[in-house]
Amino acid sequence: MPHWSNNPNIPSPCYVLEEAKLIDNLKLMAHVQAATGVDIILALKGFSMWSCFDLVSKYLQGGTASALWEAKLAKRLGKQVHAFSPAFKTAEMDAIVNEVDHISFNSLAQYLMHKDTCERGNVSMGLRVNPEHQEAETPLYDPCAPGSRLGITAVQLQHQDLSGIEGFHIHGLCECDSYATERMLNAIEQQFSAYFPKLKWLNLGGGHLMTQADYDIDHLINVLNRFKAKYPHLHVILEPGSAVAWQTGPLIAEVVDIVENNGPIAILDISVTAHMPDVLEMPYRPMIKDAQEANVLAYTYRLGGNSCLAGDMLPEYSFAEPLAVGQRIVFEDMMHYTMVKTTFFNGVQHPGIGILRQNGEFELVREFTYDDFLARLS
Repeated sequence: MPHWSNNPNIPSPCYVLEEAKLIDNLKLMAHVQAATGVDIILALKGFSMWSCFDLVSKYLQGGTASALWEAKLAKRLGKQVHAFSPAFKTAEMDAIVNEVDHISFNSLAQYLMHKDTCERGNVSMGLRVNPEHQEAETPLYDPCAPGSRLGITAVQLQHQDLSGIEGFHIHGLCECDSYATERMLNAIEQQFSAYFPKLKWLNLGGGHLMTQADYDIDHLINVLNRFKAKYPHLHVILEPGSAVAWQTGPLIAEVVDIVENNGPIAILDISVTAHMPDVLEMPYRPMIKDAQEANVLAYTYRLGGNSCLAGDMLPEYSFAEPLAVGQRIVFEDMMHYTMVKTTFFNGVQHPGIGILRQNGEFELVREFTYDDFLARLS
């Protein structure tokens, strides 16, 4: 039976959210909230597909933004809006305060600069603190690496007047398990617990990959409950991005041509650099449906993007049958940190965005046109 990705109603290229899988992730997060009393909010930097915000808001408690435009978008969730930025511009602060309920500053100077504006807007203010405890495996995504520009260290907080601060924000994880959360919480306690009696909330940031198949949910619940038992007055917040949309849908692509140069290269109708940039930035190797590592199956190909960047390439994959022009390639797990990072580089066709509904029907919610490309620049 043909896979649903070959449905002729689904264009190529296209990101396809599988609604049932998103609901499964959200239900798991709702279970964690119910078992611990923490709030889980959506980090828009990881997943900003606002056509499904009505669904997300049924389970999660709001969203968190990194800039004014994201804050405006998070408001569509109809619940809490949190914000953090490495630096907020004074010219934007009135607009930001109008959108958010909580705001975390990256430095004491930023807090003092914007304190009065936030007080007038009745926004709960916090500080991003840096426990200098490293858990992220990829240096590009490690906020606690030596020399990081993100967060205030314990030494820098000493002898400072924090009378207007109601919370601390800590983000030091990246697609981590519950044991990394436990170690991070221990580091936070060791360095910052002296401030806890005067705080109202503690935001533990993202990177909690609780929807991964082998994640120990019971352990996470126990860790959070032990912490809350010690500090019952603290409102604890988690803001995962990847975990919300983890394994909830692919990027559908198509073979446009096959060329030869030290082996066959299949040219696709997507661009790695424009449509899945983390593959080059992180880097990582995406999973492809019905494909294996090179030389595992009978036919091995390199896969090339359709931009003019020489390095717009994926590594080798093997397939059971030869690839053919017009054949579809399904890149798994492309909902998080993918659509949010895409560009219109080189003017190549931007993938559409669709939803595979629970009943099996496909809905194309967005197509991109030349006018979208034109509006990108002037």
